[in-house]
Amino acid sequence: MSYISAIILGLVQGVAEFLPISSSGHLSLFQHFFQLTDVEHDHMFFSVLLHLGTLVAVFFAYRRDIAELLREFFCMVHLRKLPQGQTPDIPARRMILMIIVATLPLLLVFPIKDRVELLYQNTFFIAFALVLTGTLLFVSDRMPRGHKTAGTATMGDAILVGLAQAVAVVPGLSRSGTTISAGMARGFDRTYAVKFSFLMSIPAVLGANILSIVDAVKAGIDTSLLPMYLVGVLVAMVSGYASISLLRFISRKGRFGGFAYYCWGAGLVTLILSLIVP
Repeated sequence: MSYISAIILGLVQGVAEFLPISSSGHLSLFQHFFQLTDVEHDHMFFSVLLHLGTLVAVFFAYRRDIAELLREFFCMVHLRKLPQGQTPDIPARRMILMIIVATLPLLLVFPIKDRVELLYQNTFFIAFALVLTGTLLFVSDRMPRGHKTAGTATMGDAILVGLAQAVAVVPGLSRSGTTISAGMARGFDRTYAVKFSFLMSIPAVLGANILSIVDAVKAGIDTSLLPMYLVGVLVAMVSGYASISLLRFISRKGRFGGFAYYCWGAGLVTLILSLIVP
């Protein structure tokens, strides 16, 4: 591990985690073709920190929404009393329930977790998954604009978007791209589809990291590498926040077609490299 490797890995994680181009797929490809450090196996603690760094970016980008949801959640579980004269925020409560429901399908992944991890070494699979991601984005761009928001979306919508998130654990299939596309297919307003995708990622990332940090501690932490880790995490946080801001802007003003063409190109290049590079 070097500072350059930490910076590159942090940048790839921060940019690809939120732009709909698959962070897991890009990290695997960079590690395979450019001989970068395999963070998942050699630096598990760094991998956990990178994901927590991008999670901080989500918290900062959606800090007002998250604060509102937390206040309403504490009222729901009777840990906080509503101010006198104030009524429950029904859309916020629906959003909380939808996030919980959308997270449940991830439980289906645990029995096949080891098989999914094997796919990280299969560059052919990643190539085709990137092409599929591009196709999802291309198709979603041509869907009629939806109008569902927190007040009108249903629990059925949440389950289907949650299933999309569960499927997107495989490398090369973008979590954000898949869940945003699924939300738009269910009639979500484009901006709401992006917001719901990022907010529903919070319990998923937290849960995965709680499980991973136990393995990371067991594997051992090389404290001499902590300065490099922190640099990589800082890069992931800053680039992650910039990526969220860009995607929010695009959701309001433009289309995701550019990312579709990028994923197709990245998938084709990966396929070619997989054929000619051992």
